[in-house]
Amino acid sequence: MVYRKNLKKKFALISVYNKNRLKYLCSNLIYHNYSLISTGSTGETIRSMGFKCIDVSKVTKFKEMFSGRIKTINPLIYGSLLYDRNNKSHKKEFLSLKVPEINIVVINLYPFNKFKNSKKSNKVIEMIDIGGPSLLRAASKNYKFITPIINTLDYPKLINNLKKNCGETDIIFRKKMAHKIFNEISKYDKMIANWFNEKKI
Repeated sequence: MVYRKNLKKKFALISVYNKNRLKYLCSNLIYHNYSLISTGSTGETIRSMGFKCIDVSKVTKFKEMFSGRIKTINPLIYGSLLYDRNNKSHKKEFLSLKVPEINIVVINLYPFNKFKNSKKSNKVIEMIDIGGPSLLRAASKNYKFITPIINTLDYPKLINNLKKNCGETDIIFRKKMAHKIFNEISKYDKMIANWFNEKKI
């Protein structure tokens, strides 16, 4: 694949449990001049495919903590996701942070549904995703500027939208993805709430 050159530097944050279609995603993002930021095993997988990838700890200046329970929960990441890019005060404050401006967030959640019936409650607890939903909610709230993606089935839709818009996404697509994410997270949270309601201490 021939990589295009573009004057504007863009960043995609990727942290996925499901690694399907990851090579397809990364190669196309790089083609459209996105630098990749990632966490833990996702970053290792991306690098094993031959792609450059910035570890999120290089951005946050913090290593992963508590066996990976804390990876992306950091004000520098959320600052990049939540600042209003049309607000001069926000822009000035963001530039002072000296962190990448994240344009795309690709997260798929821990598969709680596959583990919820396990007799090992500790295993089930570890499948409650905290960072993923938080990142997706932040990106979706700021959909006017950021593209949030939650499902591997949406990768081709993302790439097609980038192709149609010269490496950017349009606001109709971003809003559609934001709506999908809030809907999916609502279902995810309800499933977890039901587990707690049914779980005996």
